[in-house]
Amino acid sequence: MALPLSILDLAHIGEGETAGDSFRASVTLAQRAEEWGYQRIWYAEHHNMPSIASSATSVLIAHVAAQTQTIRLGAGGIMLPNHAPLTIAEQFGTLETLHPGRIDLGLGRAPGSDQQTMRAMRRNPASSDDFPQDVLELQGYLTGQSRIPGVDATPGKGTDVPLYILGSSLFGAKLAATLGLPYAFASHFAPAALEDAVALYRREFQPSEQLAQPYVIAGVNVIAADTTDEAEAQFLAMKRTRVSRFLGRGQTFTQEEADLVLASPAGQQILQMAKYSAIGTAAEVRDYLDRFAKQAQADELIVVSAAPDRTAWLRSIELLAPGTSGA
Repeated sequence: MALPLSILDLAHIGEGETAGDSFRASVTLAQRAEEWGYQRIWYAEHHNMPSIASSATSVLIAHVAAQTQTIRLGAGGIMLPNHAPLTIAEQFGTLETLHPGRIDLGLGRAPGSDQQTMRAMRRNPASSDDFPQDVLELQGYLTGQSRIPGVDATPGKGTDVPLYILGSSLFGAKLAATLGLPYAFASHFAPAALEDAVALYRREFQPSEQLAQPYVIAGVNVIAADTTDEAEAQFLAMKRTRVSRFLGRGQTFTQEEADLVLASPAGQQILQMAKYSAIGTAAEVRDYLDRFAKQAQADELIVVSAAPDRTAWLRSIELLAPGTSGA
């Protein structure tokens, strides 16, 4: 890959695993990815999801950062309407102070949960309307130019933790362009508006103190394996797993039942979420990523290893390691 290659680690909890297993796997992944030359690893804030362990995102970043040396780590992202901007500035200011030059802060406006969980978090459903103002308030704390008189983030003030706007629609693209911030599009699960959003962002981008030129990161699912058949088998297993996760409502499905669901209208939505997926040998996946990068007008790709099997999950990342032709 000519472009920087990064990783989105969903900190998934596999079948028969615990959250502790997931955290240990995330540390292993980060240590290997550091050796293999990846640009950064991001973790996303989700809540009330039994298959994802990254709810306390800044805590997980701190844990992984303490056991790695050079790779950039960050949130992809923090769902800012769930939090006071000052709190996030303090958390990421602390991370940057402990691990200087290694911390990113991606910001989204979705709840990262369902409506019931949103109420449990004491979140106001209308809080996402204040997202642009909250981003500016947070930015002020981190740059030492607080917008709230007499209030500074300690730690945080003057750390200049780089901000990224995450999105899957034109809203995020326009905001990132207006504020002159990098834009990361969630095409790994919400592919529909990718090209329109990136085009809008590049067209309307305004330079800022943080960024002189537009910078696009695009998400893409990957399953690389030693053979195409192995990769395809893992891809099918991933789709079957998503049937239970997104449509099961607490129940699990047999493989036959999952396949029937995938063939139904409800299953088509799951398949559409995986529209941008690179599946195959290392060479086949790299070829796909080259084509996808051009289509997305991306400056960097962030890959999600979609294989549900833990060994295959890590193997995907190994095979795609930057600067190699596949291990």
